[in-house]
Amino acid sequence: MSGTSEGPAPATDLDRPVVTESEIDTPPRTEPPAHPPYRSVFTAAPLAMAVVDREGMVVSANDSLAALLGTAPDELAGAVAADLVDLTSDARTWHAYREVLRGRQSRLRCTRRLKHPDGHSLWVQVTVAPLPAEDRAVLLSVADISSRRELQARLRHLQMHDPVTRLPNRTLFFERLSAALEAESYEQSGTGRIGLCYLDLDGFKAINDTLGHRVGDRLLAAVAERLTRCADEAGHSRISIPLVARLGGDEFALLVEDSTGTEQLAELAESVLEAIQDPFDICGQRLSVSASIGVVERHAAGTTPTALMQAADTTLYWAKADGKARWTLFDPERNAHRMTRQALASTLRPAIDRGEFQLEYQPLVGMEDDRLHGVEALIRWNHPQFGILTPNRFIGLAEEDGSIVPLGRWVLRTACRQARRWQLDHPDEPPIFVSVNVAVRQVWDSDLVTDVAETLAETGLAPHLLQLELTESAVMGSAGRPLQALKALSDMGVRIAIDDFGTGYSNLAYLSRLPVSVLKLDGTFVRGFQYDDRDSTATRPNPADEVVVEAMIQLAHRLGLTVTAECVETSAQATRLRRIGCDTGQGWLYSRPVPPDRISELLGTPGVQAGVGNP
Repeated sequence: MSGTSEGPAPATDLDRPVVTESEIDTPPRTEPPAHPPYRSVFTAAPLAMAVVDREGMVVSANDSLAALLGTAPDELAGAVAADLVDLTSDARTWHAYREVLRGRQSRLRCTRRLKHPDGHSLWVQVTVAPLPAEDRAVLLSVADISSRRELQARLRHLQMHDPVTRLPNRTLFFERLSAALEAESYEQSGTGRIGLCYLDLDGFKAINDTLGHRVGDRLLAAVAERLTRCADEAGHSRISIPLVARLGGDEFALLVEDSTGTEQLAELAESVLEAIQDPFDICGQRLSVSASIGVVERHAAGTTPTALMQAADTTLYWAKADGKARWTLFDPERNAHRMTRQALASTLRPAIDRGEFQLEYQPLVGMEDDRLHGVEALIRWNHPQFGILTPNRFIGLAEEDGSIVPLGRWVLRTACRQARRWQLDHPDEPPIFVSVNVAVRQVWDSDLVTDVAETLAETGLAPHLLQLELTESAVMGSAGRPLQALKALSDMGVRIAIDDFGTGYSNLAYLSRLPVSVLKLDGTFVRGFQYDDRDSTATRPNPADEVVVEAMIQLAHRLGLTVTAECVETSAQATRLRRIGCDTGQGWLYSRPVPPDRISELLGTPGVQAGVGNP
């Protein structure tokens, strides 16, 4: 720990000391000579000290300093003081020290890590302060703070580690993650990529709730051991071992710095799934859990801790939604769809007030006469950012947040008003009915009967010219308030139709007791009629398809119901449906959904020919 030095040396060794504190004050005032002399105090003081001349050489040192540095006091005389306590390892400290020697700075204080001759390291706090001016020297004092540093290290470890699993906790995890995403961490070396496996345990809550927190904590500790083992195996022969952390509850993370790509993260996720799926023996009980894992792997550049964790959290949600006990890789396109969904959900209610919705109408054509009997009202959202959106993009959102009620009320009134307008504009033609879709939540969360009655009274539309469509699952399971509402509407004269009939598990006996007047066959049945007799190469469907449809139509007629076939696209389909007794057809054979003025053009025509109503 002695030697000479001409100037500061760069600190490249990880064991070299680092500056943790530095104090720079104003130039010292000239102090009067100390009385009595400090020499006796200097020699007997327990604090390690040395007198250093203005050239930086040790003039004298006390026994405490010699003992601290592991050498004899007389060997310290003439030594370069800066080398004894490593003041040359960084330029800032070296400059401040020289300023004290020159009398331009009053004091320097810094923390250093020194190597003792016997091999152990010690932390010291070094203070350099000027002696009285006539002495032309400075006093170097060195205090051993190793015990304090060790205590601080223990406290930090406790603060940064989870007491149950002894893994790094959320605080330490984010500290490491933030450091890994700093440019200097990945620009100098490594792959410049980062990976994360974010997981939680499937079924842990049930174990924790039924067997108690003691068993739950032991299970978490056992899971932590397996995760650590997976990380160690994954880090074998690689630059670094993945960091395993418990983020809280039953959530864990494995951080892979300098990842080599998605394949590495996939292998790690697979090993974690396999490790956790093996049963655990906890407190004499055999417990089984699984894990769902969200996997994210990307370039470190341009990524923030928040963005990475958001992506991981989203991907973990996908893994849960896809069935649990699996890992799922982050998909930018799927995430973009999710973000779009969130954007739509946040603007749906205001869009109703802004008038961003519009209706199109698809003809319902009689099979026997090819005349227009009615139309189905289909809503469109003219979104200012995403353009024209069909119902499948936003109706589910509207049902989730309850905005389906005001939206459905708007559709009902707009459609009834338009149907009445057609009736007034074409007084010589039989009036057509309008069919409006109704969500189950509209029945539960609003007074649908009152809404319909007020709308019919306001628009002047006759009740029999309004048809309300509900899905098969909603109608067949109706009881209580929904069933009462349907009966009240039917008694009012409004038609009730079951939409997408045949896709659920219908209780046909119950069907006869419902106030239903129309069955709309799902398009999957009609598509089985697509073959054309003129096309000898076409694959013919199973004849049983036609038998099933014919049986449903006959049953509906026996119950006094009419039948509408959806998705009629070819004249061959229409011919076969007509032959087996289907009443009404709807589909592209007749028209796509069109604006109201195109429906006006179809009224009064002898028959709705293929393509007439198409844009």
